[in-house]
Amino acid sequence: MKQINLKLPENLFKNAQRYVENFGFRNIQDLAAEAIREKIFEKNEYDENFSKEEINLIDSLISISVTKKDFISEEELNRTLLG
Repeated sequence: MKQINLKLPENLFKNAQRYVENFGFRNIQDLAAEAIREKIFEKNEYDENFSKEEINLIDSLISISVTKKDFISEEELNRTLLG
């Protein structure tokens, strides 16, 4: 096993901490490891190359959703986005 240090912008850190609390992760380290596993090992069907503006928009949407505790299922999100 290898150890890394990870720096996060304050807003992303706060939202990650809320996500950890809401979804039962032990800590941000476990969340990060799971996110990396998903990104690397699960089959991706879509091009995930985003512009800086798109990434900022996604971060804002996640932040607002976490703040409002307004979450939808992955299926509903896919229906909305791929409609």
